[in-house]
Parts: sequence; structure tokens; C-alpha cells
Amino acid sequence: MSERQTEILLADGSVIADDWVWLRLPESAEPQKKSAGKVVLFRLTGDSAAPAEVVAGVAIPASGRVLLPLTIWLARKDELAPRLAAGEIGVWLDSFEEPQALVDSLADINTLPVIGLNFPRFIDGRAFSVAFLLRNRYGYRGQLRALGDVLRDQLFFLRRVGFDAYAVRADLDIRAAAASLADFPEVYQSSTDQPLPLFRRA
Repeated sequence: MSERQTEILLADGSVIADDWVWLRLPESAEPQKKSAGKVVLFRLTGDSAAPAEVVAGVAIPASGRVLLPLTIWLARKDELAPRLAAGEIGVWLDSFEEPQALVDSLADINTLPVIGLNFPRFIDGRAFSVAFLLRNRYGYRGQLRALGDVLRDQLFFLRRVGFDAYAVRADLDIRAAAASLADFPEVYQSSTDQPLPLFRRA
């Protein structure tokens, strides 16, 4: 399944046309895990994203820029190497996937022009931590894009941990959402965007 966002919001507040196709794996028919009679909302880190036969059968657009699931990239990176070299391949991680697998699959993570991190639900914030790791532990300098259930109230905090592009949820006004990037004039804690806490800067 593929999806193209018509527009993308950048960290400077500008809205631009998006020329990346977001390729997603087919929806799984696998029953949800349950615990104490309640559906568990979040898949656990280490879960497989899809069976190997599904990954092998996914049709990747033959041309243009494509943002691939991590699972497809890991399984098919050799065939995709020429397109990566041409700047046509990005990779996105679901919220239960660890960035180390992506880092280990590349000689230099900065050969990827875009890495996307998915927010399957507003309340699942694991991608905040992954973004911080990609920027600060692994030194990623390319575009870090927030995908999925991306809402106005998240944007300021997404930028703090290193996101610089936002695929705002399609039912929201992307230009109105851009104003939230300037919700707060000052920050207290250190993070990717400001390595010194306020008391060190005062």
C-alpha cells in the first residue's frame, strides 16, 4: 500500500509539495495480543513487521522517490542499492522497531536522504526517543520526518528531539498547524535543538 502526502511541513514553518511516496506493508490479519482481557495497544520491540513472503511480494514503485518500511529495506537492500545512490530511497520505522537495525544495514546512515518515524497513535510516543537517538547517538543529518497520527500539539516537541519535517494528519489544516512550532518562546530542558538547559544559559 502506498500513499503520497500532497504537502509536508518543515521545521521553519514552510509548507512544500511532497515528492516522496510512503510505501506501507499490507495490513496484517494477525489477531491482536491480549492481556488481562484488554487489547494490548502497542506491539513490542522485536516483533516482526511482516512475514518474509509478504515482504518479498510488495511492489516497489519503479521510479521516483520512495519511503520504504524498514522490513523491506533490510530484506531487499541489495536490489535497491542503485536507487539509494541516486537519492531515491528513504526508510521509515514503525514505533516498535529499533534504529540499530537500520544503522547496521548501512556503511553511512547519512546516505539516506530521509528517515521517517511512524506514530500509529497519538498516545504512542516511542518515536520521540528514536528521533533523539538518530540525531545524537548515530549522527543522522538528513531529513527526519514524522509520519502517521501527527497532530498540531506535537509539533513543537517533535522539533525539540530532532524532527525537521512533519506529515501532518490529512484531516488537519497544515498551515494552521505550522503556528504551533512557535508555541513557546523559551525551553528549560536540554534536547537536540538546544544542548544547554536554561540554567546554564541564564
